[in-house]
Amino acid sequence: MILSMTSYAAVQRDLGHAVLHMELKSVNSRYLDIIFRMGEELRFLEMPLRELISGRTSRGKIECRSNLMPSSGALAARALKPNAALIAQLGELQAAVHGVLPDAPPLSVADVLRWPGMLGDDVLPQETLQAECLALAAEAIDEFVATRAREGEKLAATILERCGRMRELVAQTAPRLPVALAEYQERLATKLREALATQDEDRIRQEVGLFAARVDVAEELARLNTHLDEVERVLKKGGMVGKRLDFLMQELNREANTLASKSVSSEITAIALELKLLIEQMREQVQNLE
Repeated sequence: MILSMTSYAAVQRDLGHAVLHMELKSVNSRYLDIIFRMGEELRFLEMPLRELISGRTSRGKIECRSNLMPSSGALAARALKPNAALIAQLGELQAAVHGVLPDAPPLSVADVLRWPGMLGDDVLPQETLQAECLALAAEAIDEFVATRAREGEKLAATILERCGRMRELVAQTAPRLPVALAEYQERLATKLREALATQDEDRIRQEVGLFAARVDVAEELARLNTHLDEVERVLKKGGMVGKRLDFLMQELNREANTLASKSVSSEITAIALELKLLIEQMREQVQNLE
């Protein structure tokens, strides 16, 4: 299975007096980087959540957001009887903060209602909250990985399509080489005859032969096909393919550059440039694969 590093999943669970929300999103990264943005009442779950996420992913910058919001029923039930003592404490703390930082934004109603203990006896025990949160996290990670797999499948199909087009271009290049080399050798021989007063035909043939050997691209075409074989093999095998494919993109680009530098006709130059464009398109897709 090929996995993309870009993904998103959002789930929630009704706990009666409150609703637990969790959101996972990721972008590409060379390594695994997990960032948590959670309410204070859920901070103690960061380590077990990190273990769950790292057990199912290996690369990507992943952001995990989670918060516990009072349900609409709980808000209605407590609208006329908030935790007065805790609100007073929050007011004193806010006043002290504003005494030092007068520009600090005030607490909103949502901030106050989310404060640990504001719902009084309805606050879940830590053990129950941990069990519910980890169960919800497992659900979120399942959806998250499934999204990665769907995206990875599409990226793999795109890369294979580009590989197919590259094979067509390589196949088109080989038959053109003898004609292109013969035409170029004739042009070069004509220039050499004009430059050499002695018109030494043996010397001319020797120089032309040496140059033809330097511009022979059969080896480059063979290596392009070999690298394309490896790209297809890696994609078929699946798993963590991003770094291996990134290396193969560099090798493909190297061969395409050599083909362009050795080109002796406008047709082969055009083919080399299209190959480079296709390689760059594949490289952009490979950057998103785990």
